[in-house]
Amino acid sequence: MTASRRPTADRSIGQYLIQRLQDYGIRDVFGIPGDYVLAFYGELENSPINVVGCTREDCAGYAADAYARLNGMGAVCVTYCVGGLSVANSIAGAFAEKSPVVVISGSPGMNERTQGALLHHKVRDFRTQLEVFEKFTICAVELSDPLSAFAEIDRALDAADRYKRPVYIELPRDMVNVVPPMNHVYHGPSRQPNPEATAEAAAEVLQRMSKAEKPVILAGVEIHRFGLQDTLLELAESTSIPIAATILGKSVISEQHPLFVGLYEGAMGRPEVTEFVEQSDLILMLGTFLTDINLGVFTANLDPNRCVLATSESLRISYHHYHDVPLSHFLKTLTDMKPLTCHREVPPSLRRRAAAEEVELQRDSPLHTSRMMSRINRRLDAETVVITDVGDCLFAATELVTHDRGEFLSPAYYTSMGFGVPAGLGAAVARADHRILVLVGDGAFQMTGQELSTLIRVGGSPIVIVLDNHGYGTERYLHPGDWEYNEIQPWAYHRMVEVYGGGKGALVQTEGEFEDALEAAWDDRSQPHVIQCKLAEDDASETLRVLADRMGKNVT
Repeated sequence: MTASRRPTADRSIGQYLIQRLQDYGIRDVFGIPGDYVLAFYGELENSPINVVGCTREDCAGYAADAYARLNGMGAVCVTYCVGGLSVANSIAGAFAEKSPVVVISGSPGMNERTQGALLHHKVRDFRTQLEVFEKFTICAVELSDPLSAFAEIDRALDAADRYKRPVYIELPRDMVNVVPPMNHVYHGPSRQPNPEATAEAAAEVLQRMSKAEKPVILAGVEIHRFGLQDTLLELAESTSIPIAATILGKSVISEQHPLFVGLYEGAMGRPEVTEFVEQSDLILMLGTFLTDINLGVFTANLDPNRCVLATSESLRISYHHYHDVPLSHFLKTLTDMKPLTCHREVPPSLRRRAAAEEVELQRDSPLHTSRMMSRINRRLDAETVVITDVGDCLFAATELVTHDRGEFLSPAYYTSMGFGVPAGLGAAVARADHRILVLVGDGAFQMTGQELSTLIRVGGSPIVIVLDNHGYGTERYLHPGDWEYNEIQPWAYHRMVEVYGGGKGALVQTEGEFEDALEAAWDDRSQPHVIQCKLAEDDASETLRVLADRMGKNVT
Protein backbone atom coordinates (compact mmCIF):
# COMPACT_ATOMS: atom_id res chain seq x y z
CA MET A 1 0.00 0.00 0.00
CA THR A 2 1.58 3.31 -1.08
CA ALA A 3 1.67 6.30 1.24
CA SER A 4 -0.54 8.40 -1.06
CA ARG A 5 -3.33 5.82 -1.06
CA ARG A 6 -3.15 4.93 2.61
CA PRO A 7 -6.44 5.72 4.38
CA THR A 8 -5.91 8.44 6.96
CA ALA A 9 -9.27 10.18 7.33
CA ASP A 10 -10.53 10.49 10.91
CA ARG A 11 -7.61 8.51 12.30
CA SER A 12 -5.72 9.71 15.31
CA ILE A 13 -1.94 9.63 15.43
CA GLY A 14 -2.04 6.64 17.80
CA GLN A 15 -4.48 4.74 15.61
CA TYR A 16 -2.44 5.41 12.51
CA LEU A 17 0.74 4.14 14.17
CA ILE A 18 -1.04 0.94 15.20
CA GLN A 19 -2.34 0.37 11.68
CA ARG A 20 1.10 0.88 10.16
CA LEU A 21 2.65 -1.59 12.63
CA GLN A 22 0.15 -4.17 11.44
CA ASP A 23 0.92 -3.31 7.81
CA TYR A 24 4.49 -4.42 8.47
CA GLY A 25 3.36 -7.72 9.97
CA ILE A 26 3.71 -6.83 13.66
CA ARG A 27 1.05 -8.79 15.54
CA ASP A 28 2.54 -8.48 19.02
CA VAL A 29 4.16 -5.66 21.01
CA PHE A 30 6.34 -6.19 24.08
CA GLY A 31 6.79 -3.66 26.85
CA ILE A 32 5.85 -2.18 30.19
CA PRO A 33 3.26 0.62 30.60
CA GLY A 34 3.83 3.91 32.36
CA ASP A 35 1.83 7.10 32.73
CA TYR A 36 3.37 8.89 29.73
CA VAL A 37 2.39 6.03 27.43
CA LEU A 38 -0.88 4.86 29.00
CA ALA A 39 -3.07 6.58 26.38
CA PHE A 40 -1.27 4.69 23.62
CA TYR A 41 -1.45 1.45 25.60
CA GLY A 42 -5.21 1.96 25.74
CA GLU A 43 -5.29 2.17 21.95
CA LEU A 44 -3.15 -0.97 21.71
CA GLU A 45 -5.51 -2.88 24.01
CA ASN A 46 -8.44 -1.94 21.75
CA SER A 47 -6.59 -3.02 18.60
CA PRO A 48 -5.90 -6.47 17.09
CA ILE A 49 -2.30 -6.23 18.31
CA ASN A 50 -1.44 -8.49 21.22
CA VAL A 51 0.32 -6.70 24.08
CA VAL A 52 2.89 -8.78 25.98
CA GLY A 53 3.72 -7.20 29.32
CA CYS A 54 7.25 -8.03 30.50
CA THR A 55 9.00 -7.83 33.85
CA ARG A 56 11.69 -5.35 32.79
CA GLU A 57 12.17 -3.00 29.86
CA ASP A 58 15.49 -4.52 28.81
CA CYS A 59 13.82 -7.92 28.74
CA ALA A 60 11.06 -6.48 26.57
CA GLY A 61 13.75 -5.20 24.21
CA TYR A 62 15.43 -8.60 23.95
CA ALA A 63 12.05 -10.25 23.34
CA ALA A 64 11.20 -7.77 20.60
CA ASP A 65 14.64 -8.33 19.06
CA ALA A 66 14.17 -12.11 18.87
CA TYR A 67 10.64 -11.61 17.58
CA ALA A 68 11.97 -9.33 14.85
CA ARG A 69 14.63 -11.84 13.80
CA LEU A 70 11.95 -14.48 13.27
CA ASN A 71 9.01 -12.33 12.16
CA GLY A 72 10.73 -9.67 10.05
CA MET A 73 10.01 -6.75 12.39
CA GLY A 74 9.21 -6.36 16.08
CA ALA A 75 8.15 -3.63 18.47
CA VAL A 76 8.62 -2.58 22.08
CA CYS A 77 6.56 0.08 23.86
CA VAL A 78 7.81 1.83 27.02
CA THR A 79 7.40 5.00 29.00
CA TYR A 80 9.66 8.03 29.06
CA CYS A 81 13.30 7.81 30.22
CA VAL A 82 12.91 5.34 33.10
CA GLY A 83 11.55 2.92 30.51
CA GLY A 84 13.31 4.17 27.40
CA LEU A 85 16.77 4.36 28.92
CA SER A 86 16.29 0.94 30.51
CA VAL A 87 15.67 -0.60 27.08
CA ALA A 88 18.64 1.19 25.51
CA ASN A 89 21.12 -1.68 25.82
CA SER A 90 18.76 -4.18 24.18
CA ILE A 91 18.19 -1.82 21.26
CA ALA A 92 21.90 -1.11 20.93
CA GLY A 93 22.38 -4.84 20.43
CA ALA A 94 19.59 -4.93 17.87
CA PHE A 95 21.28 -2.09 15.99
CA ALA A 96 24.67 -3.79 16.08
CA GLU A 97 23.23 -7.03 14.71
CA LYS A 98 20.67 -5.52 12.32
CA SER A 99 17.39 -6.49 13.91
CA PRO A 100 14.49 -4.18 12.96
CA VAL A 101 12.85 -3.30 16.26
CA VAL A 102 10.42 -0.37 16.49
CA VAL A 103 10.88 1.43 19.81
CA ILE A 104 7.77 3.37 20.81
CA SER A 105 8.15 5.62 23.82
CA GLY A 106 5.62 7.89 25.46
CA SER A 107 6.79 11.29 26.61
CA PRO A 108 5.44 14.40 28.38
CA GLY A 109 2.69 16.17 26.49
CA MET A 110 3.58 19.18 24.37
CA ASN A 111 1.27 21.43 26.39
CA GLU A 112 2.60 20.44 29.81
CA ARG A 113 6.19 21.17 28.74
CA THR A 114 5.47 24.89 28.76
CA GLN A 115 4.26 25.08 32.36
CA GLY A 116 7.71 25.44 33.88
CA ALA A 117 7.39 22.67 36.49
CA LEU A 118 9.92 19.85 36.63
CA LEU A 119 8.23 16.75 35.22
CA HIS A 120 8.99 13.32 36.61
CA HIS A 121 11.30 11.00 34.62
CA LYS A 122 12.81 13.97 32.78
CA VAL A 123 16.62 14.10 32.49
CA ARG A 124 18.27 17.41 31.60
CA ASP A 125 15.80 18.47 28.90
CA PHE A 126 12.92 17.04 26.87
CA ARG A 127 15.16 15.94 23.98
CA THR A 128 17.55 13.85 26.08
CA GLN A 129 16.01 10.47 25.33
CA LEU A 130 15.51 11.27 21.64
CA GLU A 131 19.17 12.25 21.31
CA VAL A 132 20.28 9.07 23.09
CA PHE A 133 18.34 6.86 20.70
CA GLU A 134 19.61 8.78 17.68
CA LYS A 135 22.97 7.13 18.42
CA PHE A 136 21.79 3.54 17.91
CA THR A 137 18.73 3.65 15.73
CA ILE A 138 18.65 4.23 11.99
CA CYS A 139 15.84 6.78 12.34
CA ALA A 140 14.52 8.66 15.38
CA VAL A 141 11.40 10.82 15.19
CA GLU A 142 9.24 12.81 17.60
CA LEU A 143 5.55 13.02 16.72
CA SER A 144 5.18 16.57 17.99
CA ASP A 145 3.57 18.09 14.88
CA PRO A 146 0.13 16.78 13.83
CA LEU A 147 0.72 17.94 10.24
CA SER A 148 3.77 15.71 9.75
CA ALA A 149 3.11 12.88 12.22
CA PHE A 150 1.82 10.35 9.68
CA ALA A 151 4.72 11.01 7.32
CA GLU A 152 7.21 10.66 10.17
CA ILE A 153 5.68 7.31 11.16
CA ASP A 154 5.98 6.13 7.56
CA ARG A 155 9.56 7.36 7.33
CA ALA A 156 10.62 5.54 10.47
CA LEU A 157 8.96 2.23 9.60
CA ASP A 158 10.29 2.35 6.04
CA ALA A 159 13.79 2.85 7.44
CA ALA A 160 13.43 -0.16 9.77
CA ASP A 161 12.29 -2.31 6.87
CA ARG A 162 14.85 -1.00 4.40
CA TYR A 163 17.94 -1.10 6.62
CA LYS A 164 16.95 -3.85 9.10
CA ARG A 165 17.91 -1.62 12.00
CA PRO A 166 15.91 -0.36 14.99
CA VAL A 167 13.98 2.89 14.80
CA TYR A 168 12.69 5.18 17.55
CA ILE A 169 9.28 6.83 17.65
CA GLU A 170 8.57 9.24 20.50
CA LEU A 171 4.89 9.95 21.08
CA PRO A 172 3.94 12.81 23.47
CA ARG A 173 0.96 11.70 25.49
CA ASP A 174 -1.27 14.56 24.39
CA MET A 175 -0.70 13.69 20.72
CA VAL A 176 -2.00 10.10 20.87
CA ASN A 177 -5.64 10.99 20.21
CA VAL A 178 -5.06 13.99 17.95
CA VAL A 179 -6.70 13.65 14.53
CA PRO A 180 -4.66 15.76 12.09
CA PRO A 181 -6.67 18.00 9.77
CA MET A 182 -4.26 17.12 6.95
CA ASN A 183 -0.90 15.41 6.72
CA HIS A 184 2.23 15.47 4.67
CA VAL A 185 2.84 12.38 2.55
CA TYR A 186 6.06 10.43 2.89
CA HIS A 187 7.49 9.79 -0.57
CA GLY A 188 10.20 7.35 0.37
CA PRO A 189 13.97 7.71 0.37
CA SER A 190 15.54 9.83 -2.34
CA ARG A 191 18.67 7.70 -2.63
CA GLN A 192 18.12 4.86 -5.09
CA PRO A 193 20.29 1.92 -6.19
CA ASN A 194 22.68 2.60 -9.04
CA PRO A 195 21.90 0.07 -11.80
CA GLU A 196 25.09 0.85 -13.76
CA ALA A 197 27.29 0.31 -10.71
CA THR A 198 25.39 -2.87 -9.86
CA ALA A 199 25.85 -4.28 -13.37
CA GLU A 200 29.54 -3.40 -13.46
CA ALA A 201 30.19 -4.94 -10.05
CA ALA A 202 28.35 -8.12 -10.98
CA ALA A 203 30.29 -8.34 -14.24
CA GLU A 204 33.61 -8.04 -12.38
CA VAL A 205 32.62 -10.82 -9.99
CA LEU A 206 31.35 -12.91 -12.90
CA GLN A 207 34.78 -12.72 -14.51
CA ARG A 208 36.49 -13.72 -11.27
CA MET A 209 34.12 -16.66 -10.84
CA SER A 210 34.87 -17.94 -14.33
CA LYS A 211 38.57 -18.16 -13.43
CA ALA A 212 38.17 -19.53 -9.90
CA GLU A 213 39.17 -23.12 -9.23
CA LYS A 214 38.39 -23.20 -5.52
CA PRO A 215 35.54 -20.76 -4.80
CA VAL A 216 33.55 -20.61 -1.59
CA ILE A 217 30.64 -18.58 -0.26
CA LEU A 218 30.94 -17.22 3.29
CA ALA A 219 27.33 -16.43 4.20
CA GLY A 220 26.54 -13.90 6.89
CA VAL A 221 23.54 -12.89 8.92
CA GLU A 222 22.33 -10.26 6.45
CA ILE A 223 21.27 -13.03 4.09
CA HIS A 224 18.67 -13.91 6.71
CA ARG A 225 17.78 -10.34 7.68
CA PHE A 226 16.99 -9.38 4.08
CA GLY A 227 15.28 -12.65 3.16
CA LEU A 228 17.87 -13.61 0.55
CA GLN A 229 18.22 -17.30 1.39
CA ASP A 230 16.54 -18.51 -1.80
CA THR A 231 18.67 -16.23 -3.97
CA LEU A 232 21.83 -17.37 -2.21
CA LEU A 233 20.92 -21.02 -2.68
CA GLU A 234 20.08 -20.44 -6.33
CA LEU A 235 23.53 -18.96 -6.86
CA ALA A 236 25.30 -21.70 -4.91
CA GLU A 237 23.40 -24.60 -6.46
CA SER A 238 23.69 -23.33 -10.03
CA THR A 239 27.46 -22.95 -9.64
CA SER A 240 28.13 -25.80 -7.16
CA ILE A 241 29.96 -23.40 -4.85
CA PRO A 242 30.24 -24.70 -1.26
CA ILE A 243 28.88 -22.54 1.55
CA ALA A 244 30.37 -21.75 4.95
CA ALA A 245 28.72 -19.47 7.51
CA THR A 246 29.87 -17.18 10.27
CA ILE A 247 28.85 -17.77 13.87
CA LEU A 248 26.47 -14.78 13.73
CA GLY A 249 25.07 -16.18 10.48
CA LYS A 250 24.64 -19.72 11.80
CA SER A 251 21.47 -21.28 10.33
CA VAL A 252 21.25 -18.67 7.57
CA ILE A 253 20.78 -21.81 5.47
CA SER A 254 20.09 -25.33 6.60
CA GLU A 255 23.24 -27.03 7.82
CA GLN A 256 21.82 -30.21 6.29
CA HIS A 257 22.37 -28.79 2.80
CA PRO A 258 24.94 -30.84 0.82
CA LEU A 259 26.92 -27.70 -0.09
CA PHE A 260 27.28 -26.60 3.54
CA VAL A 261 30.80 -27.13 4.93
CA GLY A 262 30.51 -25.66 8.45
CA LEU A 263 31.13 -22.52 10.47
CA TYR A 264 34.15 -20.42 9.65
CA GLU A 265 35.67 -19.01 12.85
CA GLY A 266 39.33 -18.49 11.97
CA ALA A 267 41.66 -20.28 14.35
CA MET A 268 38.77 -20.77 16.80
CA GLY A 269 36.90 -23.12 14.49
CA ARG A 270 37.38 -26.60 13.12
CA PRO A 271 40.77 -26.72 11.36
CA GLU A 272 39.38 -28.48 8.28
CA VAL A 273 36.75 -25.75 7.76
CA THR A 274 39.30 -22.99 8.32
CA GLU A 275 41.69 -24.58 5.84
CA PHE A 276 38.94 -25.11 3.24
CA VAL A 277 37.88 -21.45 3.36
CA GLU A 278 41.32 -19.87 3.59
CA GLN A 279 42.72 -21.94 0.72
CA SER A 280 39.94 -20.74 -1.58
CA ASP A 281 40.97 -18.58 -4.52
CA LEU A 282 37.65 -16.70 -4.47
CA ILE A 283 35.73 -15.98 -1.27
CA LEU A 284 32.27 -14.51 -1.78
CA MET A 285 31.50 -12.91 1.59
CA LEU A 286 27.78 -12.24 1.26
CA GLY A 287 26.01 -10.35 4.04
CA THR A 288 28.94 -10.99 6.36
CA PHE A 289 29.89 -8.84 9.35
CA LEU A 290 33.65 -8.56 9.84
CA THR A 291 33.55 -8.78 13.65
CA ASP A 292 36.20 -10.02 16.05
CA ILE A 293 34.16 -13.11 16.97
CA ASN A 294 33.24 -13.90 13.34
CA LEU A 295 36.92 -13.64 12.44
CA GLY A 296 38.11 -15.85 15.27
CA VAL A 297 39.49 -12.94 17.31
CA PHE A 298 41.24 -11.67 14.19
CA THR A 299 42.92 -14.99 13.44
CA ALA A 300 41.18 -15.17 10.08
CA ASN A 301 43.59 -15.34 7.17
CA LEU A 302 41.51 -13.97 4.32
CA ASP A 303 43.48 -12.31 1.53
CA PRO A 304 41.54 -9.21 0.36
CA ASN A 305 42.72 -9.87 -3.20
CA ARG A 306 40.64 -13.04 -3.19
CA CYS A 307 37.59 -11.60 -1.41
CA VAL A 308 34.30 -10.08 -2.49
CA LEU A 309 32.62 -8.38 0.47
CA ALA A 310 28.99 -7.54 -0.24
CA THR A 311 26.77 -6.18 2.53
CA SER A 312 23.75 -3.92 2.67
CA GLU A 313 26.06 -0.97 3.31
CA SER A 314 29.07 -1.53 1.08
CA LEU A 315 30.45 -3.57 -1.79
CA ARG A 316 34.17 -4.24 -2.10
CA ILE A 317 35.73 -6.47 -4.75
CA SER A 318 39.37 -6.91 -3.86
CA TYR A 319 40.31 -3.23 -3.45
CA HIS A 320 37.58 -1.90 -5.73
CA HIS A 321 34.70 -0.12 -3.99
CA TYR A 322 31.25 0.28 -5.50
CA HIS A 323 28.64 2.67 -4.15
CA ASP A 324 24.84 2.57 -4.09
CA VAL A 325 24.74 -1.18 -4.74
CA PRO A 326 22.41 -2.85 -2.22
CA LEU A 327 23.13 -6.45 -1.29
CA SER A 328 19.79 -7.70 -2.62
CA HIS A 329 20.26 -5.99 -6.01
CA PHE A 330 23.84 -7.21 -6.35
CA LEU A 331 23.04 -10.81 -5.44
CA LYS A 332 20.02 -11.00 -7.74
CA THR A 333 21.91 -9.40 -10.64
CA LEU A 334 24.81 -11.79 -10.21
CA THR A 335 22.50 -14.81 -10.02
CA ASP A 336 20.57 -13.72 -13.11
CA MET A 337 23.83 -13.59 -15.08
CA LYS A 338 24.10 -17.39 -14.74
CA PRO A 339 27.76 -17.41 -13.71
CA LEU A 340 29.97 -20.37 -14.53
CA THR A 341 32.66 -21.76 -12.29
CA CYS A 342 34.41 -25.04 -11.75
CA HIS A 343 32.70 -27.68 -9.63
CA ARG A 344 34.33 -27.81 -6.19
CA GLU A 345 33.73 -30.95 -4.21
CA VAL A 346 32.89 -30.82 -0.52
CA PRO A 347 35.36 -33.22 1.14
CA PRO A 348 33.99 -36.11 3.22
CA SER A 349 35.52 -34.62 6.39
CA LEU A 350 33.15 -31.67 6.04
CA ARG A 351 30.09 -33.60 4.91
CA ARG A 352 29.78 -35.15 8.36
CA ARG A 353 28.23 -31.87 9.49
CA ALA A 354 25.14 -32.84 7.52
CA ALA A 355 24.02 -35.16 10.30
CA ALA A 356 24.29 -35.20 14.06
CA GLU A 357 26.98 -37.60 15.16
CA GLU A 358 26.01 -40.29 17.61
CA VAL A 359 27.87 -40.16 20.90
CA GLU A 360 27.41 -43.13 23.17
CA LEU A 361 25.60 -42.21 26.36
CA GLN A 362 27.66 -42.57 29.53
CA ARG A 363 24.93 -42.46 32.13
CA ASP A 364 27.13 -42.01 35.19
CA SER A 365 29.56 -39.54 33.64
CA PRO A 366 29.65 -35.95 34.96
CA LEU A 367 28.14 -33.36 32.67
CA HIS A 368 30.35 -31.85 29.98
CA THR A 369 29.01 -29.11 27.73
CA SER A 370 30.12 -30.57 24.41
CA ARG A 371 28.66 -33.98 25.17
CA MET A 372 25.39 -32.31 26.17
CA MET A 373 25.30 -30.68 22.73
CA SER A 374 25.56 -34.12 21.14
CA ARG A 375 22.51 -35.29 23.09
CA ILE A 376 20.58 -32.18 22.02
CA ASN A 377 21.67 -32.65 18.42
CA ARG A 378 19.78 -35.92 18.19
CA ARG A 379 16.48 -34.12 18.74
CA LEU A 380 16.81 -31.04 16.57
CA ASP A 381 14.53 -30.76 13.57
CA ALA A 382 13.09 -28.10 11.28
CA GLU A 383 10.52 -27.15 13.94
CA THR A 384 13.13 -26.26 16.57
CA VAL A 385 14.35 -22.74 17.34
CA VAL A 386 17.61 -22.70 19.30
CA ILE A 387 18.38 -19.57 21.30
CA THR A 388 21.66 -19.16 23.08
CA ASP A 389 22.88 -16.54 25.49
CA VAL A 390 26.46 -15.29 25.73
CA GLY A 391 29.19 -17.42 27.22
CA ASP A 392 30.22 -21.01 26.69
CA CYS A 393 26.63 -21.87 25.81
CA LEU A 394 27.18 -19.82 22.63
CA PHE A 395 30.51 -21.39 21.76
CA ALA A 396 29.30 -24.91 22.52
CA ALA A 397 26.13 -24.34 20.48
CA THR A 398 28.23 -23.95 17.34
CA GLU A 399 28.43 -27.75 17.50
CA LEU A 400 24.67 -28.04 16.95
CA VAL A 401 23.50 -28.91 13.43
CA THR A 402 20.50 -26.81 12.44
CA HIS A 403 17.86 -28.13 10.05
CA ASP A 404 16.16 -24.98 8.79
CA ARG A 405 16.81 -21.32 8.13
CA GLY A 406 16.95 -18.73 10.86
CA GLU A 407 16.35 -21.19 13.64
CA PHE A 408 19.46 -20.23 15.61
CA LEU A 409 19.34 -16.91 17.47
CA SER A 410 22.21 -15.42 19.43
CA PRO A 411 23.84 -12.05 20.16
CA ALA A 412 27.09 -13.34 18.67
CA TYR A 413 28.43 -9.88 17.77
CA TYR A 414 27.18 -7.50 20.48
CA THR A 415 27.45 -10.34 23.04
CA SER A 416 25.20 -8.90 25.72
CA MET A 417 24.55 -11.35 28.53
CA GLY A 418 20.90 -11.79 29.44
CA PHE A 419 19.57 -12.22 25.91
CA GLY A 420 18.53 -15.87 26.22
CA VAL A 421 15.40 -16.18 28.36
CA PRO A 422 13.62 -12.99 27.16
CA ALA A 423 14.56 -13.91 23.58
CA GLY A 424 12.85 -17.23 24.29
CA LEU A 425 9.73 -15.22 25.08
CA GLY A 426 9.95 -13.35 21.79
CA ALA A 427 10.47 -16.59 19.88
CA ALA A 428 7.61 -18.34 21.67
CA VAL A 429 5.26 -15.52 20.69
CA ALA A 430 6.52 -15.34 17.09
CA ARG A 431 6.68 -19.13 16.57
CA ALA A 432 4.10 -20.60 18.91
CA ASP A 433 4.06 -23.84 16.88
CA HIS A 434 7.82 -24.44 17.21
CA ARG A 435 9.86 -26.12 19.92
CA ILE A 436 11.86 -23.35 21.62
CA LEU A 437 15.16 -24.37 23.22
CA VAL A 438 17.09 -21.81 25.30
CA LEU A 439 20.71 -22.33 26.34
CA VAL A 440 21.80 -19.95 29.09
CA GLY A 441 24.56 -19.76 31.65
CA ASP A 442 23.77 -19.34 35.32
CA GLY A 443 25.25 -15.84 35.36
CA ALA A 444 23.08 -14.68 32.45
CA PHE A 445 20.02 -16.34 33.96
CA GLN A 446 20.44 -14.29 37.11
CA MET A 447 20.25 -11.14 34.98
CA THR A 448 17.01 -11.72 33.07
CA GLY A 449 15.70 -15.17 33.98
CA GLN A 450 12.64 -13.62 35.61
CA GLU A 451 11.14 -13.34 32.11
CA LEU A 452 10.34 -17.01 32.56
CA SER A 453 7.41 -15.65 34.56
CA THR A 454 6.03 -13.95 31.45
CA LEU A 455 6.55 -17.11 29.42
CA ILE A 456 4.38 -18.99 31.91
CA ARG A 457 1.72 -16.27 31.78
CA VAL A 458 1.47 -16.28 27.98
CA GLY A 459 1.37 -20.07 27.80
CA GLY A 460 4.84 -20.60 26.32
CA SER A 461 6.53 -23.97 26.70
CA PRO A 462 10.25 -23.55 26.05
CA ILE A 463 12.97 -25.77 27.38
CA VAL A 464 15.47 -23.64 29.30
CA ILE A 465 18.80 -25.38 29.88
CA VAL A 466 20.85 -23.60 32.55
CA LEU A 467 24.56 -24.37 32.36
CA ASP A 468 25.52 -24.08 36.01
CA ASN A 469 29.23 -23.61 36.69
CA HIS A 470 28.68 -21.34 39.72
CA GLY A 471 29.66 -18.13 37.97
CA TYR A 472 31.17 -16.52 34.92
CA GLY A 473 32.97 -19.48 33.40
CA THR A 474 34.01 -17.71 30.22
CA GLU A 475 35.78 -15.00 32.19
CA ARG A 476 37.59 -17.64 34.23
CA TYR A 477 39.15 -18.88 31.01
CA LEU A 478 39.86 -15.40 29.66
CA HIS A 479 41.66 -14.35 32.84
CA PRO A 480 42.80 -17.43 34.75
CA GLY A 481 43.13 -17.20 38.51
CA ASP A 482 41.14 -17.61 41.66
CA TRP A 483 39.15 -14.41 41.17
CA GLU A 484 36.21 -13.90 43.49
CA TYR A 485 34.44 -11.59 41.04
CA ASN A 486 33.65 -14.57 38.81
CA GLU A 487 31.64 -16.28 41.55
CA ILE A 488 27.88 -15.78 41.96
CA GLN A 489 25.35 -16.79 44.58
CA PRO A 490 24.17 -20.34 43.84
CA TRP A 491 20.47 -20.58 43.02
CA ALA A 492 18.14 -23.53 42.81
CA TYR A 493 17.32 -22.63 39.20
CA HIS A 494 15.17 -25.68 38.67
CA ARG A 495 12.89 -24.53 41.48
CA MET A 496 12.26 -21.08 40.02
CA VAL A 497 9.19 -22.47 38.30
CA GLU A 498 7.66 -22.91 41.75
CA VAL A 499 8.21 -19.23 42.49
CA TYR A 500 6.81 -18.15 39.13
CA GLY A 501 3.78 -20.38 39.45
CA GLY A 502 4.11 -22.83 36.57
CA GLY A 503 6.36 -25.20 34.70
CA LYS A 504 8.56 -28.10 35.66
CA GLY A 505 12.15 -28.12 36.86
CA ALA A 506 14.89 -30.73 37.06
CA LEU A 507 18.36 -30.76 38.62
CA VAL A 508 20.83 -32.98 36.76
CA GLN A 509 24.50 -33.79 37.33
CA THR A 510 25.16 -36.79 35.10
CA GLU A 511 24.67 -37.60 31.42
CA GLY A 512 21.97 -40.09 32.25
CA GLU A 513 20.02 -37.61 34.34
CA PHE A 514 20.33 -34.99 31.61
CA GLU A 515 19.14 -37.41 28.94
CA ASP A 516 16.10 -38.40 31.00
CA ALA A 517 15.19 -34.80 31.81
CA LEU A 518 15.64 -33.69 28.19
CA GLU A 519 13.49 -36.51 26.89
CA ALA A 520 10.71 -35.76 29.38
CA ALA A 521 10.81 -32.05 28.53
CA TRP A 522 10.92 -32.61 24.78
CA ASP A 523 7.77 -34.72 24.88
CA ASP A 524 5.84 -32.18 26.99
CA ARG A 525 4.57 -29.08 25.19
CA SER A 526 2.13 -28.10 27.92
CA GLN A 527 4.49 -26.09 30.12
CA PRO A 528 7.99 -24.60 30.34
CA HIS A 529 10.84 -26.79 31.54
CA VAL A 530 13.96 -25.61 33.37
CA ILE A 531 16.83 -28.10 33.42
CA GLN A 532 19.61 -27.04 35.78
CA CYS A 533 22.82 -28.73 34.65
CA LYS A 534 25.59 -28.89 37.23
CA LEU A 535 28.67 -29.04 35.02
CA ALA A 536 31.88 -30.86 35.77
CA GLU A 537 34.38 -28.56 37.45
CA ASP A 538 36.42 -26.44 35.01
CA ASP A 539 34.43 -27.75 32.04
CA ALA A 540 34.55 -25.74 28.81
CA SER A 541 33.92 -26.29 25.14
CA GLU A 542 36.89 -26.61 22.83
CA THR A 543 35.92 -23.35 21.13
CA LEU A 544 36.09 -21.49 24.43
CA ARG A 545 39.47 -22.99 25.23
CA VAL A 546 40.86 -21.76 21.92
CA LEU A 547 39.20 -18.35 22.31
CA ALA A 548 40.58 -17.99 25.82
CA ASP A 549 44.04 -18.83 24.58
CA ARG A 550 43.78 -16.04 22.00
CA MET A 551 42.07 -13.38 24.10
CA GLY A 552 43.63 -14.25 27.42
CA LYS A 553 47.01 -13.20 26.11
CA ASN A 554 45.61 -9.73 25.55
CA VAL A 555 44.14 -9.24 29.05
CA THR A 556 46.73 -10.79 31.31
